[in-house]
Amino acid sequence: MTIEKLPFGQTKNGDTVELCRLKDAGFTVDIITYGAAISSICVPVGDTVRDVALGFDDIAGYESNKSYHGAVIGRIGNRVANAEYKMNGKTYKLDVNDDPNSLHGGFIGFDKQNWSASVEPGALVLRLLDKQGTAAGYPGDLDVQVKYTLENGELGIEYTATCTEDTPINLTNHCYFNLNGHNSGSIKDHKIQIFSHKITAVDETLIPTGELMDVTGTPLDLRELTLIAPGLESDNRQMELGGGYDHNWVLSNEPYRAPAIAAVLECNGLSMECTTTKPGIQFYSGNMQAGETGKGGALYGKRTGLCLETQYFPNSVNTPSFPAPILRKGETYNAKTTYKFKEV
Repeated sequence: MTIEKLPFGQTKNGDTVELCRLKDAGFTVDIITYGAAISSICVPVGDTVRDVALGFDDIAGYESNKSYHGAVIGRIGNRVANAEYKMNGKTYKLDVNDDPNSLHGGFIGFDKQNWSASVEPGALVLRLLDKQGTAAGYPGDLDVQVKYTLENGELGIEYTATCTEDTPINLTNHCYFNLNGHNSGSIKDHKIQIFSHKITAVDETLIPTGELMDVTGTPLDLRELTLIAPGLESDNRQMELGGGYDHNWVLSNEPYRAPAIAAVLECNGLSMECTTTKPGIQFYSGNMQAGETGKGGALYGKRTGLCLETQYFPNSVNTPSFPAPILRKGETYNAKTTYKFKEV
């Protein structure tokens, strides 16, 4: 693998943003320091190359977008009910940015901060020091490192973090994938397989009710490779609440597990396999994409990309029966997710 650093512009605050280009075996992955975001994944398919990750041509696109394109999400990915949680006998208030809940770390989450980048043997390492008070409601200074690797079509993302105080943490990546190419329109023709028979059922605000719902006989049963389109038109109540697929599948009841396949995505001669140590995976079918203009003038409308976000369960910080997403002072958070691409 080779890594090249290139300029990507400046933020409104004057911070210099770099683009880090990873190359290996015909694959090219671009990572920008703003949000530690994946901005492109170029995959060789036959005699062509497909960019299968949605993104933007300049930093202005990333600063203005509200869809978290390609970014590392933190401190808490997904939703926290009523934008608050209790820990060590104290109630912490969070930003309300998904009324009445908090979503993806609030108004100044990790996706809206500029990370530092360094090249290490075989890896690109991005680092962020998220100081107490940067975003409302999170205690302590959190030192986060995200390591990106690329080898034989496998993009690895490894998360490590320590904190000066006990803190909740749920790091994930919010890349939007379209295996036909980022500018090819709907993802309805994709097939997906998720290796789980349970989801965390949600209420009207997409907060888990606490029920681990068996998906047998519903459009959320994706244990076999399944075409996405039919489920999107279903009158299943969970699908109606999500506006499509926007649910967490239960992979494990433990905070961490040995790396295992969580999901497979397939379309037009290309497959992507997602492996993770996390206990859950959120399949989001892009139901709320807002019609943004992306790379090369591509229109990113509703369901033109999908996300497979490996994670702790949504609102797990408030649900004792879920794996606890708490990083204790003096301990180290570590998790890994890979996306492997191959022709089929």
